[in-house]
Amino acid sequence: MSEATLHILLEDNHLLAVAKPAGMLSMGDDTGDDSVADQAKQYLKRKYNKPGNVFLGVVHRLDRPVSGVLLFARTSKAASRLSDQFRRGAVSKRYVAVVEGQVRESAGLLTDWLHKDREKNHVSVVTKAVRDAKECRLEYQVLSCDKSSTTVGLRPLTGRSHQIRVQLANQGHPIVGDLRYGADDPLGHRILLHAQQLEFEHPTQKTRIVVEAPTPADFQRN
Repeated sequence: MSEATLHILLEDNHLLAVAKPAGMLSMGDDTGDDSVADQAKQYLKRKYNKPGNVFLGVVHRLDRPVSGVLLFARTSKAASRLSDQFRRGAVSKRYVAVVEGQVRESAGLLTDWLHKDREKNHVSVVTKAVRDAKECRLEYQVLSCDKSSTTVGLRPLTGRSHQIRVQLANQGHPIVGDLRYGADDPLGHRILLHAQQLEFEHPTQKTRIVVEAPTPADFQRN
């Protein structure tokens, strides 16, 4: 993705929301690969003719193989207030995923304790007694189903690393393409998990904001 193809979902003096493509980093890491944050900074620098470095606050992230709404702050005040909303669980997140197999219950709440191995960047379901284990809760609703897969709507009630991917896999329904957590077949640079919507309070206007990202055309399996 280049700056010219950056898909802007919302922009004002304090916020910038974009549709992150699958396979791209949310922000830079040790790989040195291009990121959505890099492209967003270049976009703002060019559009507003800003000299020097452009401030862009990263208030949350999406895993590299995941697509969807990615929100940035354009001011330090907005960054602080939005980060606080994410920490408090005051941001409502909605996802859609295609998982392997047929999910039997039409809706439910998954509650698990997860532990992250930071060296391996891998998350596991553990018992509450495990040191540094974090409680994770995820609401799901079946949207459609065929012989080999199920499309589910998801609302994470906590914000843990890899939470959705691990909790679904633990139910025997890994996300399609997610080899890290037990899927059968690869899908190249993506898994079929899409951050469809974010709802939050505007950091200065105090109004409720809803940002949605269209589901990518390649979301369904060929």
